[in-house]
Amino acid sequence: MRIWGKLLGGFFGFMFGHFFGLILGVWLGHKFDTAVGRNFNMQDGMLGGRANSIAKQKVFFETTFSVMGHVAKSKGQVTSTDIHIANAYMDQMNLHGEARVQAQTAFTEGKKADFALTEVLQAFVQTLHGERNVLQMFLAIQVQVAFSDGHIDDNEKVILYTIAETLGFSRFELDRLIQMIEGQSQFHRGNSNGGQQFNKAQVEEDAYKVLGVDSSATDKEIKRAYRKLMSQNHPDKLASKGLPEEMMELANEKAQDIQKAYEVLRSSRGFK
Repeated sequence: MRIWGKLLGGFFGFMFGHFFGLILGVWLGHKFDTAVGRNFNMQDGMLGGRANSIAKQKVFFETTFSVMGHVAKSKGQVTSTDIHIANAYMDQMNLHGEARVQAQTAFTEGKKADFALTEVLQAFVQTLHGERNVLQMFLAIQVQVAFSDGHIDDNEKVILYTIAETLGFSRFELDRLIQMIEGQSQFHRGNSNGGQQFNKAQVEEDAYKVLGVDSSATDKEIKRAYRKLMSQNHPDKLASKGLPEEMMELANEKAQDIQKAYEVLRSSRGFK
């Protein structure tokens, strides 16, 4: 039985609370358990397929929590709030016994001064056969952790650059991912509040981030980015890739955020 992805998914839905954290958590967790697990089985072939797949999911789980601990510690000190959130999550998910011990042990290991981040990540990449989609999931998770307090400080940024580069992603790709996560979080929050606490300039700035483009982008580039995101996040396409029916409403809401961001820019720039 595959459980690691679902545990991770529950963590991020619980930890970040708002829509983006929830849909990211559920989607990443479910996708990891289904599509990623299937890919692992195909790669392993006759070499113990299912057993190796479960082992790799376990590696993903433990590496995720250890690196989370390292990212949290990079701020200088892991706060009581960090610990409370972690424990509350474990209680919420009924995470007990071996699984809870593994998560706690991994997180604690990552906080140690001598934690070998690069070596751990290199082994992680090797174990996952360099599967880029999974590595991108992992990177997105660490960005969300760093951003959980509303901003990413310089020390966290240095750690994230190291993580990204070791996983095979450029600094540009990481910066763009950070912008998109920050923008989507703020844009959705602004829309949830009816935009009353957000001025027009801020809404437009967040809309650019949601679409992953700069304010200097041409109308054509904005349209292209919008179509690409809508294609990637279309509920029917997500369903065909394994997103459960229960999550379709959330998938629709994510697509609506992308649509709203596009409409904001289309209105402000006056293109059709």
